[in-house]
Amino acid sequence: MSLFLPLQAIVLFTFMCIPLGVPFTVTMSDSGVPSALVDAPQTGFSMNINGARTDTHEQEAVYDIMRATGNEWATDIPDVCRGRWHGIECMPDKDNVYHVVSLSFGALSDDTAFPTCEPTRSFISPSITKLPHIRTLFFYRCFSNNPQPIPTFLGRLGPNLQTLVLRENGHVGPIPNELGNLTHLRVLDLHKNNLNGSIPVSLRQVTSLRSLDLSGNKLTGPIPTITFHLLNVLDLNQNHLTGSIPTTLGSCHSLIKIDISRNRLLGPVPDAIDGLTSLIFLDLSYNSLSGPLPLSLRSLNSLQTLILNGNPMMSTTIPNNVFDGLKDLTTLVLSNMNLHGPIPESLGRLPCLRVLHLDGNHLNGSIPSTFRRLNTISELRLDNNQLTGLVPFGREMAWRMRRKLKIDNNLGLCYGESNGFGDDLSSLFDSGISHCGASRPGSPVTVRHVSTSNGDAPRSSTKSAGVVHQSPLFSSLLGLTGFLAFTVYLLR
Repeated sequence: MSLFLPLQAIVLFTFMCIPLGVPFTVTMSDSGVPSALVDAPQTGFSMNINGARTDTHEQEAVYDIMRATGNEWATDIPDVCRGRWHGIECMPDKDNVYHVVSLSFGALSDDTAFPTCEPTRSFISPSITKLPHIRTLFFYRCFSNNPQPIPTFLGRLGPNLQTLVLRENGHVGPIPNELGNLTHLRVLDLHKNNLNGSIPVSLRQVTSLRSLDLSGNKLTGPIPTITFHLLNVLDLNQNHLTGSIPTTLGSCHSLIKIDISRNRLLGPVPDAIDGLTSLIFLDLSYNSLSGPLPLSLRSLNSLQTLILNGNPMMSTTIPNNVFDGLKDLTTLVLSNMNLHGPIPESLGRLPCLRVLHLDGNHLNGSIPSTFRRLNTISELRLDNNQLTGLVPFGREMAWRMRRKLKIDNNLGLCYGESNGFGDDLSSLFDSGISHCGASRPGSPVTVRHVSTSNGDAPRSSTKSAGVVHQSPLFSSLLGLTGFLAFTVYLLR
């Protein structure tokens, strides 16, 4: 019974936005490293071949590793490959000697039960270095009650190791420089530990990396120069990284996902990202990035999700054509970015847009009429801006979004007969938006009147919250009686 496919699914759950058709494996035979192993489909009966046996030195190493994690029961198994369990994989060489190629620990789900780690005394045994054919090493939630650094001896696992996952283990201290010796590593996942210090420059030696996930730690310092031409996933979110986004990121043409959100990055989004034509997911939110929005964004023609909210962007506007090339864009989040000016009409021409957040800015003008063409939209936030004028979309679109439509707290939005809302928009969506023919209590009403003085331009008076302000000339012409009558007229 092979475990390679379940393990692949677990390692790649960070690829939430990546299409299933993207080829990616965890245990691979094409590493370019000469191997004596015979890559072939494994079955639960593959160990019953006459003469088949597990390498004795590797078997003793597995016993040590299992004891270190509180799984002493494994030492009663006379042949660890023949008595295989969920979490161990073996492969034969040409002499029919079996070697351990994969070890996994941690209860991921009821369906994928690797050996668990004893919570108070588990550790990673140095005997792992006695498994020269190991390709996959996976520890999940194993040392949270016994925090320990990532062992430096993992850097001695040799050129065969392709997947190293130490996920949510409570590891402390820095990332060892020695991990840079794992030059054929394809997946490095250290997500959600308590790691500190900087990202080791030595990782630049791991040129075969496809997925690098260092998210959910306390890493500091700048993002080092990144030139991984095969890298598909870069996830550094929720750290304390500083400095600017390296321009060399634009040379990683295979990138599909970039998440460097929730750090302390400064400066602009580099124009060099225009070379990332395979990028599907980009999240730079909650940093201190400054504007303007780079026009190079429109070159990312595979992009489906763009999240930039929580960056100040220095009071910039949204260029009208910055999203023109993003025909596959489904999610655009630009909330709380201190954006000014009008909403570009081009946003209403994005054919696949489902989620659009522009709330918490200083956007003014009207909602573009092109928004009525957003036939796939399911969530729209325009609240807390300075928008005015007619809401351009109709009842069907509003009903489709229901509570995910937020357009309240603007200066003066209203709806008309053509919207087909009747009188229930405000009650249905708590939008505070009323009919264009009705005035809301406390809202300003401008009244135009003409002066009889030669050469005087028409003057206006404004009624707000029941108070009328008028020019002295207007009062003297009408007289007290006329003024009182006019006031009664306004207050009706």
